[in-house]
Amino acid sequence: MTDTTSIVKPYSREWLLSDRPTSRKQARLGRAYVIWRRFSENRLALAGLGIILALVFVAIFANVLAPHSPVQGDLRNARLLPPGTDGYWLGTDDQGRDILSRLIYGSRLTLFVVVLVAIIAAPIGLIVGTVAGYAGGWIDAVLMRITDIFLAFPKLVLALALVAALGPGIENAVLAIAVTSWPPYARIARAETMTFRNSDFIAAVKLMGASPWRIVLKHVIPLCFSSLIVRVTLDMAGIILTAAGLGFLGLGAQPPLPEWGAMIASGRRFILDQWWVAAMPGAAILIVSLGFNLLGDGLRDALDPKEAGQ
Repeated sequence: MTDTTSIVKPYSREWLLSDRPTSRKQARLGRAYVIWRRFSENRLALAGLGIILALVFVAIFANVLAPHSPVQGDLRNARLLPPGTDGYWLGTDDQGRDILSRLIYGSRLTLFVVVLVAIIAAPIGLIVGTVAGYAGGWIDAVLMRITDIFLAFPKLVLALALVAALGPGIENAVLAIAVTSWPPYARIARAETMTFRNSDFIAAVKLMGASPWRIVLKHVIPLCFSSLIVRVTLDMAGIILTAAGLGFLGLGAQPPLPEWGAMIASGRRFILDQWWVAAMPGAAILIVSLGFNLLGDGLRDALDPKEAGQ
């Protein structure tokens, strides 16, 4: 009898959904296809993905999309103009600068903070959690007590203390947020590691002579990626709010950089009469944070192993 997998066209739907993949590439592509199909069934998740893709697009082409300079204004003719006046779609601030242009360029700072915090905090938490969960004993106790110390402080308060010690600036704000963001990732990675550190496939790898570090790096850490990706995506909104809070207090990005939190701080003096100065960057933070939350919820459902078995 002819094997049906040999007559299925590569990269077709039947090829991707085959229960007997003939290569690692086919297995990986098939899993990615199943995850995307489950993710695409969630309309809110697709809306969140659209918001994030729009943010990335705006950040990349900010110099093309922005109608005016984000740092230079017209104090004589364009100070505190309401939305829609003289081509200023979202109005102007107290320095006569176009708010829309500042929001567009501010998207770059938002992505800068989010990406750098994720790059710094996620690997630290992943390594600490997997090592603690796999090693156990005194190593687990020491690493988790260090994690508990960081978790004992409110994130914003600890970030404020670190930025105050390091000095105001966007780079120091990123470092402070990253230092306060890794403990939850360590907890998740440790819990995931402890569920399968005594499993049969780990025992088989040990019998083949693999060292503990190789087991952690090659076999344990990849199994924690799904949970970590979901948690990082859900934490993006909190990272944005923390960065905006530091900017609002004058400890984040410094003027004249168009950081959204700093824009709200400069507009709070005009909140009663010129509401748009503070409301527009606030709306931008709301929309982007909502987008990351919707995307994280969708990824959580798509990557859930329970969903895969249904």
